[in-house]
Amino acid sequence: MAKEGILTLDGLIEEILPDGRFRVSLENGHRIIVYTAGKMRKYRIRTLVGDRVQIEMSPYDMEKGRLVYRERVANAGFGARRNKRR
Repeated sequence: MAKEGILTLDGLIEEILPDGRFRVSLENGHRIIVYTAGKMRKYRIRTLVGDRVQIEMSPYDMEKGRLVYRERVANAGFGARRNKRR
């Protein structure tokens, strides 16, 4: 019953704050503070400014949310940046 009222929204990370928190701009123009979800923290999924993310929010507090997913970007990551020398 706890997950019935959760809203899932898409957004863009604007600023990285201390303690695993981020300032996110939502598609509807609102700016909220979100914290990193437990699975993202456990598996050390890194998020940077400009990443597209999915946020879960409670309908009771529309100023805070939980970051649950970071969308993958093609040609990004450690392998794309590295120059292979032989």
